[in-house]
Amino acid sequence: MSASTKLSTAVKALCFLAESFPEPRSSSQISSRIGVNASKLRQLLSLLSKQSVVTSEKGMTGGFILNKSPDDVDLQSIYCAIEDRKAFHLDVSKYHDVEENGIEKFNEYFADLFADVQIDIENKMKNINLKTVMDQLGIKSKFKK
Repeated sequence: MSASTKLSTAVKALCFLAESFPEPRSSSQISSRIGVNASKLRQLLSLLSKQSVVTSEKGMTGGFILNKSPDDVDLQSIYCAIEDRKAFHLDVSKYHDVEENGIEKFNEYFADLFADVQIDIENKMKNINLKTVMDQLGIKSKFKK
């Protein structure tokens, strides 16, 4: 699953959990609602659980519950919880020793460019929280804690 697909899937799942709060929802209920594979969804929810964005309750009536207010969950924190690399990643290490044809200069240029773009993306994602997404899509949150 690509990084953008993971982020989109995680946001859809969190919106559904905010919408159905405080009722726990199983991964199969969530996956049916948002149209993704339940096992891949469980992997994402497990990662979000490690960051205390969601909690999971075991048992027959268990499932996942949103643990933080949609106001307090920004896209950058979701992305960092589910991804182990930056959005713009350029692997120049395999070309590191190549000097001919200016390849090293190209690599440096693009590494610097991608670093700048990465900072811009991170700042933008920090300013968009789950509540903003829900408001834009007309989804009502029942979250109260």
